[in-house]
Amino acid sequence: METRLHSGLLFALYQLSLMLGIVLMPLALVTSRFGVTLPIHRMIDRLGAAYERTSAGE
Repeated sequence: METRLHSGLLFALYQLSLMLGIVLMPLALVTSRFGVTLPIHRMIDRLGAAYERTSAGE
């Protein structure tokens, strides 16, 4: 039960991080012109990898 809850929570967080990345895309494009990058890709990669690790164990 705990594993399913953990896996479901990671899946929801992963989906929310993807949505956040899509919503912040215009801001990321503007800030990249000034040499500033938003580290959202790191969050998406880490949550995706964590979800894959938990879902592979089921």
